[in-house]
Amino acid sequence: MTRLSSGSCQCGAAKFEIEGDFEHFFLCHCSRCRKDTGSAHAANLFSSRASIRWLSGGEVVRTYRVPGTRHQKAFCVECGSALPREEAGGNMLVVPAGCLDTPLDMRPTAHVCLSSRAAWDNGLEDAPGFDGLPG
Repeated sequence: MTRLSSGSCQCGAAKFEIEGDFEHFFLCHCSRCRKDTGSAHAANLFSSRASIRWLSGGEVVRTYRVPGTRHQKAFCVECGSALPREEAGGNMLVVPAGCLDTPLDMRPTAHVCLSSRAAWDNGLEDAPGFDGLPG
């Protein structure tokens, strides 16, 4: 049976379905991915076989490419949420894991670009945890 995943942006303007399996799930620590997410890393799923179908909001999706590089990001112009994009002439689907609404049964395949990892990203498992915001 073919995997069917669904997702959306934060404001709900863009909704999509993905048919097919993901081959890789990378946590990328490069400086560009940190800038894209405002966090320690990007969490992206990759597939050369899956296809995407926009259910709504295809017109609110924009893609930004860092000049002179292959690095790009798709996002909703209404809320700024990261969204899926096709790369390599449509031969690779890249899906930010956080935009999926369907539970993901895949664990990250690897951390990549660790040579440019932020110094504050080491030992995070030692930081205290809370189920909600701290009081």
